[in-house]
Amino acid sequence: MAAILPARISRVFPDSIAAEIGFEAGDALVAINGTRPRDLIDYQFLCADEILELEVLDATGKIHHVEIEKDYDEDLGLEFETALFDGLIQCNNHCPFCFIDQQPPGKRSSLYLKDDDYRLSFLYGSYLTLTNLPEKEWQRIEQMRLSPLYVSVHATEPEVRIKLLKNPRAGKILSQIKWFQERRLQIHAQVVVCPGINDGEHLEQTLRDLASFYTEEMPTVASVAVVPVGLTRFRLAVDELKPVSRKKAQEVIDQVRSLSQEFRQKFDSNVVWLADEWFLIAGEDLPSESEYEEYPQIDNGVGSIRLFLKQFATTAAELLPPKIYPQKKLTWVVGNAVETAFQPILQRLNAVDGLEINMRALSSDYWGQNISVTGLLTGHDLILNLKGQDLGEGILLPNVMLKHGELIFLDDMSIEDVAQQLETKILPVSGITELISACIA
Repeated sequence: MAAILPARISRVFPDSIAAEIGFEAGDALVAINGTRPRDLIDYQFLCADEILELEVLDATGKIHHVEIEKDYDEDLGLEFETALFDGLIQCNNHCPFCFIDQQPPGKRSSLYLKDDDYRLSFLYGSYLTLTNLPEKEWQRIEQMRLSPLYVSVHATEPEVRIKLLKNPRAGKILSQIKWFQERRLQIHAQVVVCPGINDGEHLEQTLRDLASFYTEEMPTVASVAVVPVGLTRFRLAVDELKPVSRKKAQEVIDQVRSLSQEFRQKFDSNVVWLADEWFLIAGEDLPSESEYEEYPQIDNGVGSIRLFLKQFATTAAELLPPKIYPQKKLTWVVGNAVETAFQPILQRLNAVDGLEINMRALSSDYWGQNISVTGLLTGHDLILNLKGQDLGEGILLPNVMLKHGELIFLDDMSIEDVAQQLETKILPVSGITELISACIA
């Protein structure tokens, strides 16, 4: 295990216990009641007590001991630079479709970190493979009831999963899911479909195996997302991976829909859902809102477009005026995968008198993709497609294109660099309210 480092504080919330005591960004939490927290999970667990003795290291290197009396479960009001104080558990698989390995060299180091950490899965819903957990970590999952976790299954047949993950330990997935079942812990599963490897009869076997764990009152496998493999031009083309064609997308849609209808009759739930990308690739209409139930796989792109359209319609009815003055002209940049789906939004924005929004739906030359989701567009793509054009007063830029918390694209270009080259303002927007506000402010 890596050494446990003091947890560096990045933010102290106003009017919180921590602010009242005098904590500052740059301080570091060393121990709580004599225990050094490994991660945010330990921190939250240890902070649940009513009386806390904290060991704190300030920015000058001085140690302080602070005693706090508070209500049970009352939050201290601290945010940390990282959720993991003892380092990231990295992936030991060699999946040929891994996006980390499909990037060009020479970019920021964080882009090359292969996360396979169950703690980030529990905290933030990132996917892990379960191939590299030592026994003590399995024990911790059980003891702390860390559920649900999000698991990249891809295939349940041992030989197929071993082939995909390039790891001999990958074949244990069904026994690992049974481990969760025996302890009444849940997982959400994901299957990345690679044509010719885990599709067809292998996909059916995988989905039937996973659905067999939906038999309990509290299902062990709470949901399954089926996602198309994404390939870039930087991939070392020494494997048998093929991109998903329109025909293959239509085939997978038919196959999975047939199974989900069967599961719905049996379990009163679809159990299995298709990522929106399948319908965009196939050129088919998105499913109706009712098919997504409670959107259990929304962060995996399952139903995210349908939900966005619904939320936009509701918010637009509240916030969009019939007219704005002075007149405003903006360019809205999105991935070309959503061009058709987002037409209702574009039409509604342009129905405002005095507002002109031009959508530019781009593919990614940087990644070498003919069909691109918005989150993969880069600064390079914007400059290539928009330089020298009339962009109005600025560009509406969805925040999903940027590194979390920073104004940097996936190709390491900054918003400032791109704005300078395009000779316009760039307006990053996160969510529907910010999109509408940027249009009418």
